[in-house]
Amino acid sequence: MSAEDLHSDGEPVRELEPVWITLKDGCRLAARVWLPESAENKPVPAILEYLPYRFRDGTRERDAKNHPYFAAHGYACVRVDIRGTGDSEGLMHDEYLKQEQDDALEILEWLAEQPWCTGDVGMIGISWGGFNGLQVAARQPEQLKAVITICSTDDRYADDVHYMGGCLLAENFSWAATMLAFNSRPPDPAVSGAGWQDKWLHRLEEQGFWLEPWLEHQTRDPYWKHGSICEDFSAVTCPVFAVGGWADAYTNAIPRLLENLSGPRLGLIGPWGHLYPNFGVPGPAIGFLQEALRFWDRWLKGKETGIMDEPQLRAWLQESVPPQTVYGERPGRWVGEPSWPSPHVRLVEHRLAPHVILPAGAAGEAGKQPLSIRSPAAAGVDAGKWFPYGWMPDLPGDQRATDGGSLTFDTEPLEQPLELLGAPVAELELTSDQPVAQIAVRLVDVAPDGTATRLSYGLLNLTHRDSHEHPEPLEPGTRYRVRVQLNDLGQQVPVGHRLRLAVSTNYWPLVWPAPVPVTLTLHPEKSVLSLPVREPRPEDSDVEVAMPAVSGQPLDVQELAPPTYSRTVHRDLETGETAVEVLADDGCELIEEIGLESCRYNLERYTVRTDAESAPQAEADWVFSYRRGDWNARTAVRARMTSSAEEFHIYAELDAFADGDRLFSKTWKKSIPRQLV
Repeated sequence: MSAEDLHSDGEPVRELEPVWITLKDGCRLAARVWLPESAENKPVPAILEYLPYRFRDGTRERDAKNHPYFAAHGYACVRVDIRGTGDSEGLMHDEYLKQEQDDALEILEWLAEQPWCTGDVGMIGISWGGFNGLQVAARQPEQLKAVITICSTDDRYADDVHYMGGCLLAENFSWAATMLAFNSRPPDPAVSGAGWQDKWLHRLEEQGFWLEPWLEHQTRDPYWKHGSICEDFSAVTCPVFAVGGWADAYTNAIPRLLENLSGPRLGLIGPWGHLYPNFGVPGPAIGFLQEALRFWDRWLKGKETGIMDEPQLRAWLQESVPPQTVYGERPGRWVGEPSWPSPHVRLVEHRLAPHVILPAGAAGEAGKQPLSIRSPAAAGVDAGKWFPYGWMPDLPGDQRATDGGSLTFDTEPLEQPLELLGAPVAELELTSDQPVAQIAVRLVDVAPDGTATRLSYGLLNLTHRDSHEHPEPLEPGTRYRVRVQLNDLGQQVPVGHRLRLAVSTNYWPLVWPAPVPVTLTLHPEKSVLSLPVREPRPEDSDVEVAMPAVSGQPLDVQELAPPTYSRTVHRDLETGETAVEVLADDGCELIEEIGLESCRYNLERYTVRTDAESAPQAEADWVFSYRRGDWNARTAVRARMTSSAEEFHIYAELDAFADGDRLFSKTWKKSIPRQLV
C-alpha cells in the first residue's frame, strides 16, 4: 500500500499474515501485522487490537481501513484473534475471562521483544476490544503506555448488554445467540492447514451457550465485578482516550471515566451508533484516525501534538429532529468542557404535578391525586435496539404509541431554547401491587405537531432500588422513593417544543417483562425530574475535531448476494399477539485477496400477547457459510427463550456442516430460577 493513499507524509506499509504468537502454555494465537517498511531498522511503537471477531474475514474490511493508516505514520499495528476464535488455537469459554487478560499480558511482552518495536505499546478497540483495553490497563503491564477505548463500559453488570438498572435486557438473549453462532465458525484451512477440521471439532464439542451463566448471575456478584474497572478506578493509571456516540448504548461510561480516572484522560462523544467514528452513522463521521494519531504520538512517541490541550470532553450537541429509525446525519455543533463533572452544567429540578412538569422553582403541591399505570405488554415496540449501529432501522421511532401506555408529564411549550448535557435524573415516589416490578423512564422531545422523539431513557428493577447486589422484594401498597438515572445526552430543545417524562411498567422487547403484570401508583407531588442544563459558551466556537474522515484503501470485495435489513412489527388482532421481527441478512460476498466466499444471515423474533398467562418469547436464527474452491463449511444456530413467573427457559441447537455433510450437532436446554427479576 503506497504512502500517498494514506497521507502525504506517510510511508509504505508491508503486511504479515498470519503471524503466530506462541504463549507460555503452548497455545498459538493468530495475528495480522502491518509495519512501516523502515521498522526493521528503525523500531516503532506498537498498537494492539485484540478481538474474538476473526481478522481473517470478520473484521478484514474495517482493519484494511484503520490499521494501515497508523502503520504509514510510524506504528506497528497488530490485530490478534483471542484464544479459541478465528484461527487462534485453544478455547474461549466466556467473555472477558482472566485467561483473556493473561494472554494479553503475554502478547504485550511478545510485542515489546520484537525487533521492529520500541517496547512501547498502545491498545485500541471498539466494544469487546474497548472493554479489554481497559481491563488490561487495570493489570498495569509495563509495556502498555496508553489506551483508546471506543463504545465500551467500565461496569459489566449495570451498564452492559446483559442487565440495565437490574432489569434483564432482551439483548442478553440476542448476544448469547450471536456469540454461539460466532464462536462456532470454522478456522480457515488456508491458515490452519490440514488440521483445521480437528481444531473446529474440538471447539464445537467444548462450546457453551453463554446464556446459562449470564442468567444464573442475576445480581451484581463477583462474576460481574470481574472485568468491571469501576470496582477500582485507581488501578488504571495509563492515559485513556474514551470515545463513543449518543446513538450507542455505551456512552454513559465516558463521563464516568473522566470523573473517576486519575491519569491523563480525554472524552469524545459524537452522534454515532456502535461504530468507529470515521465510519460514524448517524453522521457527521469525523477524522478519527487523525485524532487517534495525535493521541498515540503524544503518549507513545512523546510528541507535543496539542491533543491534551483540547477540552477534556468534546461532545456533539444535537439539534432537535423528527423521530426516525435511521438517520444519515444528526445536525448539531461541537461543544467542549474543561473537566467532568463540568462547572458549566447544573442540575435543575422540576417538580411534577398530575401529567405536568412544573417550571423550575415551582412547588409540586397542586393536585395531589395519585396516578396509576399498568402498561400494555407490547409497550416499547418502538424502542429500537439496545445498542444500535445506526445504519439499519435500529434507532427508536416515534414514541407516541408507547406514551399512550405510559404515565406522561409534559412541560409547557418552551419559550427559550434549552441545552442539555449529562444525565437526567427522575426521583419518583410510588407504590406497587406486586413484589417484583420494573419501570422504564423516558425523556421525550415533543414537537408542535405531536411527534415524539426519545432523547434518553433509564430502567430500574424496583427490587434493586437500594442495591444491585442485595435486591429486596417490594411490599405491595408501601410507598418507596426511587432514583432513576437516565442515559447521558447532549441535546438542544427548541422554542415551541415540550419536554415529556414518560413512565411505563413495560418496555418490550428492549426489557424482559416482570414475572406478572404490575400496576404502579405514582405520587407526582413527591416526585422530581432533574435536568442537566448547560448554558451556551463563546468558547464553543473554538472546539475542533479533525475532518474529514480518512482511511486506508478499501478492501476489494465482490458482492454475490445483496444484504437486507428490516425491523417489522406484526400484530394479530384476534390473538392479541405482537411480534417484533428483526432481519439482518448481510448477503454474500467474495473477499478477493484471500479467495473466500462468505454469507451471514440473522433473524430474531420477539413475541408477547395481551393474555397475562402467555409467556414472552425470544427466538434467534443464525447461519454462516464459507466456500473456497471445493471446500465449504456452514453453521446454523437456533435459540429460544421463554419464561414463567418462576423460571427462565432457554434452548439452543447448533449444527455444523462440512462439504455438505453434517459434521456436528448439539443442543442445550435448561430452566433457571428467577431471582427478583
